Amino acid sequence: MSAQALDIQQTGTQAAHFEDAQAPALSPDQMAYQLIRSGADFQSVREMVSLAKEIAADKARNAFNEAVALAKAEIPVVTKNAQGHNNKTYANFAAYAAAVDPVIAKHGLRYRFKTDQTDRITVTCVLSHKDGHSEENSLSGPTDTSGNKNAIQAIGSTLTYLQRYTLIQALGLAASDDDDGNRHGKTSEQLQTITEDQQIALRELLEATGSDERRFLSMGKIERLSDMLSCDFEPAMGLLKQRLAKMER
Repeated sequence: MSAQALDIQQTGTQAAHFEDAQAPALSPDQMAYQLIRSGADFQSVREMVSLAKEIAADKARNAFNEAVALAKAEIPVVTKNAQGHNNKTYANFAAYAAAVDPVIAKHGLRYRFKTDQTDRITVTCVLSHKDGHSEENSLSGPTDTSGNKNAIQAIGSTLTYLQRYTLIQALGLAASDDDDGNRHGKTSEQLQTITEDQQIALRELLEATGSDERRFLSMGKIERLSDMLSCDFEPAMGLLKQRLAKMER
């Protein structure tokens, strides 16, 4: 065996001794310091530190995955606490945070958000574990201009929506069946309610087809025609025109 090979083998043995005896207390940098003090050459030190970092990263990733799995099993059903479109209840971000925060903290997890805004708002949830591993989940959406919100309120609405769903995504939770989400992912024009002319057009077709207006409204989960979103107008007109065509055959 060559002197260089023997030196690397001895270095590896020394590193193994350090790992067995002191691994919980030694970082890769501390290991490098100890190896250099023991006389190991720099190339061997670099190789051993690189290996130690890979092992530490793998352990941190496994610890992260285990913590998420344990936390997910303990997170309770999130209570719906807010009222959205058409008076439907849903669980907002505060409700999720109240249910999630104590549980994930118990398992060494924490989260934070990063945001970016161009023509759309992007929110990234960074979920981290105490051992150092972290993962990111991102979602984007337009500003929520529904309900006569001002510019700041529109941004805030989208931010809290995206924060809620990136957190749900990061922890692998089941999203609550809420009506808050049906406004997102659409343009501001699509989220406007229909015009008076569009309401008149719908009423004319309702009368022409002999359709029950209350039943028609219930199908669209709205109380009045004036509540219909513009993105739902064409599908509604199409349905009524199909009925009229069948009657005229």
